[in-house]
Amino acid sequence: MPYPEKLLANDEQVVEHLHPHWITLVPATLWLVVICAGAGVGVYFAPDNGTKRTVVLLIILAVAVLLLSILTLAPWIRWRTTHFVLTTHRVLIRRGVLTHTGRDIALQRINDVAFTQSLWDRMVGAGTLVIESAGEHGQEQLKNVPHSDDVQQTLNRLIEEDDSRRSRQ
Repeated sequence: MPYPEKLLANDEQVVEHLHPHWITLVPATLWLVVICAGAGVGVYFAPDNGTKRTVVLLIILAVAVLLLSILTLAPWIRWRTTHFVLTTHRVLIRRGVLTHTGRDIALQRINDVAFTQSLWDRMVGAGTLVIESAGEHGQEQLKNVPHSDDVQQTLNRLIEEDDSRRSRQ
């Protein structure tokens, strides 16, 4: 899904629109399997008939839905509503559903861009991108960025192009 055009300036274009790396969803997916298996075991061992069975099945259903909501659905929604957007003018960071937070960093205000990758991050193609900017908030850490090394290079190129564009104006 492209980033909403209404948030962009007239001559601004989206270069990269990223969500956190898919590896952040692995625990949520594993919880889905564990909860479904646990519910299946609970249904198998539920009493055979009568009101007790109905009560036990309703309890299993309620607990399964609650756990699925907290441990599986919430991380998926968090992942889907976290955006790292690089444009020709700025970096936009948006997070959240109910409590929406955002930060825009103009390319001209970025002092340094760095990335770190652990061995695991290198294996899965993720990393942490650290953007240092002039201003109150200073540093922004973007965790689990897919291909953080490539994103760092892209961001450095965009900063140089933005500087050239501004010097021509």
